[in-house]
This record gives sequence, C-alpha cells and structure tokens, in this order.
Amino acid sequence: MSHSPSPSTHGDSVRPPSQSPFFIADERRADPPSPLRQWQTLSSPTASRPSTSGTSNPFSPPASVSNYDPSSRGSPLPSPALAGEFEPEAPSRPHAAQLIGIRLRETFAAPPPRPVTAHSTTASLAPKKPKRMRSTFLEDPSTLEKPWVTKKDPYARIAYFLTYGVAFLGIAASAIRCYFGYKSVPMIKGNLCMVLDEEFDTDTGTVFGTGSKWFHEVSLGGFGNGEFEMTTSSTNNSYVQDGYLYITPTLTSDIIGSENMFNGYSYNLTDCTYNITNPSNATSFDATAYYQSCGAVSNTTTGAIINPVQSARISTRNSASIKYGRVELWPAIWMLPVNDTYGPWPLSGEIDLMESRGNGRSYPDQGIDYVRGSLNWGPLTFLNAVYKTFGWWTQRRTDYGEGFHTYALEWTSDFYQLFTDRRIYVDTRLHYMLELTFNEPFFTRGNFPPVVQNGTTPIVLENPWINGTNASPFDQPFYLILNLAVGGTNGWFPDNAGGKPWLDGSNIAMRNFAESQDTWYPTWGSDGESESFIIDYVKMWQLC
Repeated sequence: MSHSPSPSTHGDSVRPPSQSPFFIADERRADPPSPLRQWQTLSSPTASRPSTSGTSNPFSPPASVSNYDPSSRGSPLPSPALAGEFEPEAPSRPHAAQLIGIRLRETFAAPPPRPVTAHSTTASLAPKKPKRMRSTFLEDPSTLEKPWVTKKDPYARIAYFLTYGVAFLGIAASAIRCYFGYKSVPMIKGNLCMVLDEEFDTDTGTVFGTGSKWFHEVSLGGFGNGEFEMTTSSTNNSYVQDGYLYITPTLTSDIIGSENMFNGYSYNLTDCTYNITNPSNATSFDATAYYQSCGAVSNTTTGAIINPVQSARISTRNSASIKYGRVELWPAIWMLPVNDTYGPWPLSGEIDLMESRGNGRSYPDQGIDYVRGSLNWGPLTFLNAVYKTFGWWTQRRTDYGEGFHTYALEWTSDFYQLFTDRRIYVDTRLHYMLELTFNEPFFTRGNFPPVVQNGTTPIVLENPWINGTNASPFDQPFYLILNLAVGGTNGWFPDNAGGKPWLDGSNIAMRNFAESQDTWYPTWGSDGESESFIIDYVKMWQLC
C-alpha cells in the first residue's frame, strides 16, 4: 500500500538543485528547517532497482538511491521503505541517499549557457603594507632648530663663488696657453717649390740607374766617424721592393770568409767614389786618403782587418739640395753641404734630421726608443759644438723600429725647427726634437775660448763665419744622405755601456768588434726586414 505525502504548508518542501554543473557541499542550498515542514517516508514502488535486463546502465544509481525528477518541483522526495511498514510523519531532513541522488544527477546534467564576458571579484592577495608606528624617540620636526635656514652663512656664498671661479680661471688659462703655444710655433712664410718627390714605386735599376735621383757613396774609410762598415753599390745592401727602399747590412765574412777578413787578404772597392765625394781634392790627389777610403789589407800583426759589415749610403748630392725649405721623410737621416764653403767638416755644418741607435730599449744610453736631431758645427775639425744644439724625442711604450714615422725639417733664414711626426704634421709640430732660432751668430753661441790646445800646439781661434750671417754655416745649400752605419769610434756609442766590445781610443777597435760577431749578429734578425733600414718616401721643398 502506498500513500501520497501530505503537502507542506510552505509549498515546496525541497529546493530544487542548482542548475550549475558544479556541486558545492553547502547545506545552505536548502531552506532552513521549519517545524511546519514534515517529511513522509513511505515505500514507493517507483524506487530505482538495478536493471534486470541484460544491459547494465553505467549511469544508473544503485537501488538504494531514489531517482529524482527535477521537473516535479513541489513534491517531497520519496524515501525507500520496506513493504508493509509504516513510518509516522515527523519533521526530518532529507535522507542522505536522496541528496546523493540529486548530486549524481547534477553531475551529469548539461551545463547552462555562460555569458561571454566573465567578471572576477577575487580580492588582491598582495599583503598590505603595515602601518609603521610613530617612534617616540623622534622629536617633532617643528621643534628642531635649523639655524642655516633662518641665518645664512656668509662664508658659504664666498666658498661657492670661489670654487667655481677658480675652476673657470683654470679652464681659461688652459685655453690661453694652448692658443699662445700654437702661435709660438714658427711657420715657414712664403711659397715652397717641390725639389724632390720620391715614392720608390719603381724598380731598383730605375731608382739607382743612370740619370736617377740617388747616388751611391762607396767607401770603407769610416766617413770621419770611425764606422766599421763599408758602403757598397751592391743590390744586396740597397734595393727597392714593394714601394720601399731597403738599406740592409750584410756580413763581409759571407763573401770572403772569416779567415781572410782577419789576415792576409786585400780588398779593393773598384767603384769607390772618394774623388767625387771629396771635391776639395780634385786638383791635388791625396793618395793616402784615397787608399784608406777605397781599399784595406788584413794583418794579424798590426791588428788591421777588412771591414766586417757591408751596408749602403745614398745621397741626393747630384740631384737635389735646398737652402731653406722643408724636408719630409719616412724616415730621414742627415744632410751635408754641397760645397765646403766655410771649410771641412764641421766648419761648413751638418744637419742631422734623425739619428737612432739600433740597440734595444734596455740600452742605458738611449736605444731604439729614442730619436735624436742635431746641428754639427765648429771652428776646427776637432772642435764640434753639437752639444749646444741637439735634442731628442722618445716612445714610452714602444720603439721606433715597430713602424714608420715621419720626420720633417723646416728651415729658413730666421729659424730652424726639427720635429718628429707620427704622420699628422699639424698636430705634431709641437713634438719637436730641436727648435732653434738664428738670433745670434754661431761663433757667439759657441762661447769658444780664444785659444785651444791641440796636443802641445796652442791654436788661436778665428771666426770662420765672420763674413756670413747669423745662420752661417747653415746658409748654404745642403743635400740629403740616407745610410745605415755600424759601430764607430766618435763617441756615439759610449764606452762600457750595454756590453760594448770595443773602446773608442783603441787602435784595434774594429777588430774587437769583429771578434764579437757571435754576440751582436744574432740580435739583428735574419728575415730581411728586422736588420734593414726601410724608407717609404722622401720629399724636399725649396723656399721660393
């Protein structure tokens, strides 16, 4: 027997499940219990049973769970009961199995349509900055004394203006110094006419051939400096390659043998140029000087040897010379007068554009990291006042053998300026090795004594330039010389410096040098460039 449940006074006894596909276990989804709401639990023939058919529905709830039709709103949920049993009405909450049935059906219900736009009301999870409590140790800012606000320090303003004033004066002084330094550099006034422009862009035969600009000076006499090399016209010692002029030293022992160099051998320079380079002897032949310059005989007893090194010396004696103008080279060496107008060297002067020792940077007397410029002049052949007119420039982190450098001479009747440039001429005029103004005669500049002693013979000094100008002897045409020298006894290499194997005053100085060949030759290098003097170009201008 079955009975229908009595209607509740509140209408719907159970709130239908939400249309949301998600179930939230919150009992607040049902109305609060009321004493007037009653539930009747009766057995129902419509209770769900496991399917008796051969096919099992996997979505069917178990038999103990009642089906719930969401469309039957307002009807109480049936509850299972045994047949024949009667349970009186009593206020009661829905059975758990009933709620499970509702939830299962909600799980498989189709989700309702959702709006396209979603709005989130989730609160920010960032922690709020706590409010700091006021420290009880701090005083009220209004009670703090600030005397610098109410009363200005008069010295503060003075210090302000003094600081910036001194800085401004320093900048202004630097600008003024740069300006007057630039203006103080003497410049050649007037036109300059090109006399020589040699780029060495042809072959060796053209550079040194007939009618060329360069002249080989061939000699083994030491050129007044006691040099140990002989200069030749051989292409082993001077040649043009890849647009550069090479002056390369070689060993004489490679040609005649080491034994012949020290004893029992005669060596003659068949193309010796002594008579050409010494025009003062053109009318009166000096046989002794000639044989000393053009030949040598080795002898163990006397200590005489054949010059151990062969090199080259070329000049523009027959092609180009200037009297006032500009010379620019990569690199240069020195200049001599075309004519000995005031007498033999150094009475007629010598201009050294650049001289440098090939010794390493550790050499104690200015090695390859120094270049030097000077003027040689004096009233006697043994009295040279070069110590009054010389200077140098140095490389602090490298040396002058690492790359090309431009050396330039600017020369007028008013001043003489010699400087070295690293390709930028304007910027490096301040980097001069020697700057000299012709503001007094050289005889006065030398401050020579009236009488000098030559051995036991007193000599009264006379001014050889008395009929000249303040620039004399440097008021005559000079030609250019390029050479690579080896050794010497004129003091260029000081005694006992850098392991020097000879003494300048010794009669066998050249022999001592040759005997130490195994020591100094390995330092030259053997790649054809390390031991060579390489020139890129030579330019000469005449003031016109």
